[in-house]
Amino acid sequence: MKLILTQDVKKLGKKGELINAADGYARNFLIPKGLAVQADAAAMNDLKNKEKAKQYHLAEEKKAAENTAKQLQGKTFKIAANAGANGKLFGSVTPKDIAAEILKQTSFEIDKRKIVLAEDIKQYGTFTAEIKVYPGISANIYIQVVE
Repeated sequence: MKLILTQDVKKLGKKGELINAADGYARNFLIPKGLAVQADAAAMNDLKNKEKAKQYHLAEEKKAAENTAKQLQGKTFKIAANAGANGKLFGSVTPKDIAAEILKQTSFEIDKRKIVLAEDIKQYGTFTAEIKVYPGISANIYIQVVE
């Protein structure tokens, strides 16, 4: 019997998959427990529409991420910090500080966990950072630490 899973079922498949199951297993277990529905024309049409909507939303997310990466690529962000006499900062400039500065200057809200620094920023100067906007899409920015 052809079924469409409404929930993940161990050793059978993931939610939204079209599967083939034994008639008894389907009628006595999967359908009564609400784990699956019979794959009739209406259910198949609904499955196809949900898949198209999912693909559309993923494409829109990717397009927005590419736009964000293009606008951030190569930009320089100035961050003011306090330092001692030898030019060493009190503390360091963290991805959280960088994310706050990006939000202040460009209105893009970047998660601090998506900012990758090549090295810790503990002195004045210009440093590079990579922002992973979306899987496979990233932008390189410059961080300029000033007094």
